[in-house]
Amino acid sequence: MAETLTLPQGAGKVETYTALLPQIESVIAVTPDMIANMANVAAMLKAAFDFHWVGFYRTVEPGLLRLGPFQGPLACVDIPFTKGVCGKAARDQATIIVPDVEAFPGHIACSSLSKSEIVVPGVVNGETAFVLDLDSDRLDDFDAVDQEWLEKLVTILIKASN
Repeated sequence: MAETLTLPQGAGKVETYTALLPQIESVIAVTPDMIANMANVAAMLKAAFDFHWVGFYRTVEPGLLRLGPFQGPLACVDIPFTKGVCGKAARDQATIIVPDVEAFPGHIACSSLSKSEIVVPGVVNGETAFVLDLDSDRLDDFDAVDQEWLEKLVTILIKASN
């Protein structure tokens, strides 16, 4: 297992994700424990991109997400599938990119510093098992490149943890 993260200096998103994903695969291959793997993934994404908040919400009962491993400031603990960006991504089982969280109806403001967000659902056996949530303190910080690579990452996480 790698103990340090090796990333290209001054690289763009694609180059950073290209370097990061194999390292994540190597780290999470050590154990099938989903919580441990989520913790390492959150730490590695935070280190690679320094987003404001990176973490997971796990489905703990039908229609309810609960805070899981994360990196960043304090976070909301419970999010119903009927509320916010995380709830909508979990309910619709589709990635959501929000360029300006203030413009998203029903956005849950866990941190006033969050300006944009991407949420990627982890779907296992047809059910939303978790969501990967990334917040940025910059407007319009996420795009189709992030969506593509983060969806790959979620697939890798699900396979490693089953």
